[in-house]
Amino acid sequence: MYTLPRIERFQQNVLSKFQIYNSVFITLPFDAIDNTGVLLPLFSEVCENGFKNQQSPEEIFDFFASKYLEQPSEDEKIDLMFRFIQYVERQIVLFDAIEDAAFPVVNHMEGRGSLRDVKEKAEQRTKVKELKAFLKHFKVRTVLTAHPTQFYPGSVLGIITDLTDALRNNDLIQIKQLLAQLGKTPFIKKEKPTPFDEAVSLIWYLENVFYPTLGNMVQYIQKNIYDGEELTNPIFNLGFWPGGDRDGNPYVTTEITLQVADRLRTSVLKCYYSDIRKLKRKLTFKEVDALIADLESKLYRSVFYSRGEIYLTPQEFYEGLKKIRMLIVRDFQSLYLDEVDLLISKFNLFGFHFATLDIRQNSKIHKNVFQDIVAQEHSLFPSNYFEMDEENKLELLSNVKSNLSESDFSNELTCSTISSILAMKTIQSKNGEWGCNRYIISNNESALNVMETFAIFQLCGWENPSVDIVPLFESVVDLHAADSIMEQLYSNKRYREHLKNRNNVQTVMLGFSDGTKDGGYLMANWSIYKAKESLTAISMKYGIEVLFFDGRGGPPARGGGKTHKFYASLGSEIENKQIQITVQGQTISSNFGTLDSCRYNLENLLSAGVTNRVFNNGLVKLSPLDYEVLNQLSQLSYEAYLNFKQHPKFIPYLEQMSTLNYYAKTNIGSRPSKRTKSEKLDFNDLRAIPFVGSWSQLKQNVPGFFGVGTALKYFEETNQWDKVSQMYQNSLFFKTLMENSMMALCKSFFPLTAYMQKDEEFGPFWQIIYDEYLETKRLLLKLSGFTELMENYPDGKASIEIREQIVLPLLTIQQYALLKINEIKKQKNPDLKRLETYEKIVTRSLFGNINASRNSA
Repeated sequence: MYTLPRIERFQQNVLSKFQIYNSVFITLPFDAIDNTGVLLPLFSEVCENGFKNQQSPEEIFDFFASKYLEQPSEDEKIDLMFRFIQYVERQIVLFDAIEDAAFPVVNHMEGRGSLRDVKEKAEQRTKVKELKAFLKHFKVRTVLTAHPTQFYPGSVLGIITDLTDALRNNDLIQIKQLLAQLGKTPFIKKEKPTPFDEAVSLIWYLENVFYPTLGNMVQYIQKNIYDGEELTNPIFNLGFWPGGDRDGNPYVTTEITLQVADRLRTSVLKCYYSDIRKLKRKLTFKEVDALIADLESKLYRSVFYSRGEIYLTPQEFYEGLKKIRMLIVRDFQSLYLDEVDLLISKFNLFGFHFATLDIRQNSKIHKNVFQDIVAQEHSLFPSNYFEMDEENKLELLSNVKSNLSESDFSNELTCSTISSILAMKTIQSKNGEWGCNRYIISNNESALNVMETFAIFQLCGWENPSVDIVPLFESVVDLHAADSIMEQLYSNKRYREHLKNRNNVQTVMLGFSDGTKDGGYLMANWSIYKAKESLTAISMKYGIEVLFFDGRGGPPARGGGKTHKFYASLGSEIENKQIQITVQGQTISSNFGTLDSCRYNLENLLSAGVTNRVFNNGLVKLSPLDYEVLNQLSQLSYEAYLNFKQHPKFIPYLEQMSTLNYYAKTNIGSRPSKRTKSEKLDFNDLRAIPFVGSWSQLKQNVPGFFGVGTALKYFEETNQWDKVSQMYQNSLFFKTLMENSMMALCKSFFPLTAYMQKDEEFGPFWQIIYDEYLETKRLLLKLSGFTELMENYPDGKASIEIREQIVLPLLTIQQYALLKINEIKKQKNPDLKRLETYEKIVTRSLFGNINASRNSA
């Protein structure tokens, strides 16, 4: 029997099931929902027809209320809106669970991009030797961040997990019970989570998803590619930001950092303890049983009876497992060898740290800290330090040393910076060096930013720190200057000594999110591509191996989309020994939330690296003409985006017509939505997540396409269309860039905000956005030869369409509430209580829209 096309598998296993179980959900008796299940489909239909007839959200809701409700008061209409919101939130959970359950059926787990596919391609092309050599050095590092793009509390996450299992087993009784539980379970977090709460939430994914998945993947590689030989290179690394990311988050303290590191260690030891318990039931052989009992006892005490005390070192644990392995091979016919090898593989991956806790702080904070240190430590710095030129400052910073402690200072920022560095030393002593060995400098603008950070380590008495200093280049200007900044550092004798101690490896982080916010979609992506090329070249010149760490979010506007295709397209001019990416919020749960999706997406990332280096497919290298065209396209789009951003209505539009001001009220993350506490909105202080997310809530997705249409139109009008058309056919990088922009367009729905066209203040500004959307859509369809957006991903397109259909009532309610808010604010004597109610509706509607999109921010 032949395998059905992917779209048919999706329709059978996702769409049909959703329709069936949603009808079950409608009939369940919920005290708080009443007849909402009956009214909501009617409202959804009214919304759909209303937008087709160019009605405003206000007209749509008022028409529905007059038709289906008996002379409702405003309070009754508001009550119904809240009930619709509650219901839609749960429909989204149901759809998520159905899609997760169907994941291995819809996606071919052993198909293109899988480990099996990699192995078989290597055998077919006689490249097994090259593959083995490549995997001895290549790594994939996924870094989990706590950036607030999903709000589900733990109780709801538990229901999703159980519901997914029940759906996979078609257990109707269990499904009905879980749906009933879902209807009665609160979705809202009454208080903001602390950074430690965020860490605990994400550690659940480490324990339940990454731990078993990565162990099995490495074992597959060892058995099927290395023929049983132990793979000493930990191909997969995990990074962790909750509790270590201080940039703009005053709630991340040194105490929190140490607590998170302890929790990571006890969590991985708990996983080892569970595996050892299972092995103990099988390894009942003489001498082996005593060894495994000893490991079990020490792990138990380290996890359950320890107050920070560890009764077993990593080396002892590893040597104990190796001795057990040796005995069962020598004396017991290799019985249960696979299980022992699996645990050894897991230890090689996770050590006693589980995931590396990164510390991150903004260069502007370091500047303030340094001013405080210089002002106080007269014996270390000359009085004219800040008047010195950069070269002399770098020279001075190279040699400055001391033994400062936080008690030497009264400034809170200085104390916390010093204590965070000393905390890294403490964590390394307990969890091993991998526990915390990277210090990331966000908003890095110069070599001085790096050397000031390095100097703080030396001033704290850590002369040769076992820490990588990682500059993060974000703005377009900084991306263009990145190679010259790194050359200054490579030329610095003291910093070069530090790199020698770090195996001549330098990690550089590149920010897709803030890059797009700063320069627009095309300019950001092309600037990062060129920065990687120039950084590779300058690093090779100095004998340094550069590793790129990409700060990516969920949507294309933040470096998301078909990420693995970007890495497959990088070519030989860009260092690609590691793929390092941030994974956050919705992307963690949607791409790595289940065993199947985690395996599928990690295998795709690994395969992308292999494709680029071992199976170079010819769609990689950009020609000189491609460079010229991409330079022109990015510059044209940059100018269009810059003009748009400098429009006098840009900030007022976001403040008054979008949900931007409501992100801070959602309690979905510990971090503030702005870097500073100023009342006035400064674009530079605005976080990328609320910026991109606000456009997503408007269903306009500006950061994912604005400027693309303008740039392409230039080539059409100047009779140079064949240049971009040829590049689309020949360059996987450019093709992926354009296809991801299509995804942003596909998730846009301008009829929702078409009423703004008539707004006296913002009508012309809305028209600018809409015109660019239409032009971008027209030209991307022309470029691809498609008749509709995302034509080559029918299942992905179908998933988007269903999700958008589910949340259409929610979007309508949100816009209705925003209209009412603006209306009330214009009144002479505004009803503040009513205003607060409508603001609450906007905030509540954010949740469902965010979760339904899966990669909205």
